[in-house]
Amino acid sequence: MAATSKAAEKQARSKRLAFRLRIGLAVALVMMVLLGGRLFQVQALDIDGHAQEAVSERLRTVALPAERGDILDTEGRVMASSVERYDIVVDPRLTADYTVFDEDSGLRLPVTVREAAEELARILDEDPDEVEERMTRDPDEYHWVPLARSVTPEQRAQAMEVQAPGVSAEPQSARTYPSGPVAGSIIGFVGSDGPLEGIEAAHDEHLTGEDGERIYEVGADGVRIPTATYEDVPAEDGQDVRLTIDQDLQWFAQESIASKANTYNAQWGNATVVDLREGSEGEILAMADSGLVDPSSPGDAEELFRTPLALGQSFEPGSVGKTITFAAALEEGVVDPESSFSVGDRHTVSGETIRDATRHDRFDMTAAGIYARSYNTGTVMIGNELSEQQRYDWMRKAGLGEPIDIGLGLEGQSALRPPEEWDNRQPLSTQFGQGYEATALHNVQLHSMLATDGVNHPLRIVDSYVDPDGTEHLVQSEGARVFSSETSEQMLRLMEGVVEYGTGQGAQIEGYRVGGKTGTAQAAGEGGGFDGFTISFVGVAPIEDPQFLTAITVHRPSGEYGDWDLSDTFQEIMEHALSSYDVPPSGDDSGAYDGFVGERQDYPW
Repeated sequence: MAATSKAAEKQARSKRLAFRLRIGLAVALVMMVLLGGRLFQVQALDIDGHAQEAVSERLRTVALPAERGDILDTEGRVMASSVERYDIVVDPRLTADYTVFDEDSGLRLPVTVREAAEELARILDEDPDEVEERMTRDPDEYHWVPLARSVTPEQRAQAMEVQAPGVSAEPQSARTYPSGPVAGSIIGFVGSDGPLEGIEAAHDEHLTGEDGERIYEVGADGVRIPTATYEDVPAEDGQDVRLTIDQDLQWFAQESIASKANTYNAQWGNATVVDLREGSEGEILAMADSGLVDPSSPGDAEELFRTPLALGQSFEPGSVGKTITFAAALEEGVVDPESSFSVGDRHTVSGETIRDATRHDRFDMTAAGIYARSYNTGTVMIGNELSEQQRYDWMRKAGLGEPIDIGLGLEGQSALRPPEEWDNRQPLSTQFGQGYEATALHNVQLHSMLATDGVNHPLRIVDSYVDPDGTEHLVQSEGARVFSSETSEQMLRLMEGVVEYGTGQGAQIEGYRVGGKTGTAQAAGEGGGFDGFTISFVGVAPIEDPQFLTAITVHRPSGEYGDWDLSDTFQEIMEHALSSYDVPPSGDDSGAYDGFVGERQDYPW
C-alpha cells in the first residue's frame, strides 16, 4: 500500500512539472513572437523614423549672423560699420583634462582644466578663477556658458589653439564709428540690448538683415563628425543706409556752433544746413549741436545731446516767426512789400500794448522795412489786416503746430493752439513768434519752402538704402505748393533787406546776395515764467538762386539782451558751404526793397 501511494504521488509531481514546463515554454514562445514582431517593425517597417530620430539627437544648429549694414554720408563715406568679433563659449558637459601634442618632444602632454582656464584667462583678459568656475559648472544644468564676449579675431585664434574640450567661438558683429562724434546724435548707437538711438534704431530693419544657420552632426564626445550631415543656410546681409549728411560740413558746423555756444556760455546751440538745389530740396546736409556724443561711448555724453536738438528741443521762435505773418499777408494780398505804415515803438490794440525791443522814433516805413528792422509794432499793423483764423490757417499750412518727421524715429513737436483758445494777448504775440512753440526744424521748414518757389519739400535725412550687391533704393517724397511764386520771390527780397540794412547785417558774404531773419524770444522757465532767451538766425544764399539754407539757434545765452549776434556764425558756415560746393558768386545787384517811404540814405534807427 505504501509503495503504491508513493508511486502515485511521484507520478502526480511529474505531471505538474510537465504542465509548468509547457506553460513556461508557451510564455517564452509568445515573448519571442512579440519581440520578433517588434524587431521586424523597427528594422523593416520604421527604418527612416528611428534613423531620423537618432540623427536628430546628434544634430547641432549654429546661427550664422547677418552682417549689419553700414551707415554712409552723402558721398558714400563710412560713418558706422561692423567689424568681425567672436563670443568664446564653453559646454561644461565636455570639460575635462586632456592632452596636446608637443612638436618639440613629439609627445602628448597632459593639460588640466585649471591649466587650460589660466591660459584662456590670459588670452581673454579675464580672471582665471572665474574662467575655471564657468568651465566646470553643473553639466546637468549648464550646456552653454560664455567665457568672453566680442573678442577680436586674434584672440579667438589664440583661444582655439588652447584646444580645451568644449570651448568654441561663435561669430558676432560689433559696431565701429570711424568718424567718432561727427553726427553722433544722428547716427545713434547700439547697446547690449540692440540699437538704441538715431539711425541705428530708426532704420534697424534695413540695417539688420536676416541670419542664416549651419546644421551639423556631432558624435558622443560633442565633436563634429566630418563626413556626416552638414548644411549651410547663408545669411542675408543688411542694407547700407546712405544719409543726406555731408560729413565734412557736419564737422565744420559742429565746431562753429560749439564755439558760439561756449562764447555765450549757453545751455545749447544748433546749426542746421539744408540743400535747396534742384533735385535735392529738403535734404539735410548738417544738423550740428554744441554738445557731442561719440557712438562708441554714448554714456560719456550729456543726456541732452544724445538726440538731435533741432528735433528734440521746442522754444518760442521770436522774430523769426514774423516770416509767416508777412508771407500770409502778401499771399492774401492785404499788403505789398512797399505798403507804407507810420511806425512807433509802442502800439495798442484792444487794450493790449505791443512794444519794440528798443526805443526809436516814429518812422514812415514800408512793409519791407518793418520786416528788416524786425519791429513788433509794425508787424502787428500788417498782421491785423488778416483775421485771427486766416493767420492761424497759414501758420498750420506752414507746418506750425504739426510734428516733423525726418526719418530719425523722433518727431519734432510744435505747440500751437487754435484761435478760440487764445488769451487776450496771443492774437498779437503769435504774429511775432511768441505764444506758441516750435523746433529749429520748423523754422527751417518755413524758410526753406519760401526759398524753393513756395513749395514745401519735406525735410529728410536718409537719401537711400543700398543692397549688398550695390543696388540703390532712393528715398523720395513729393513737394506740395504752399505759397505762390510771387510771394516766395517777394519774401526773399524782404529777407535780403534784413542783411543789407536790417538786424542781420553781419551775415553779409562778399560776392553773394544773402537774405535772412533774426529772432530773439524769452525762454520759458521750468517753474513758470521766463528765465532766459532763445536767439536765432535763418538765412539763404544766393538770393537770386537759393542753394543752401543755414539756421543757427542758441538757447539761454549769458550776457545782456541786445549783445548777442549769430550772423557771424551763419556767415562762416554758409561761406563754407558755398565754397565746398563751388557755388559761383552773385552777378546781380541787390533786390532788397526800400525800407522807408521816400528817399532815405542813412536808414536811421
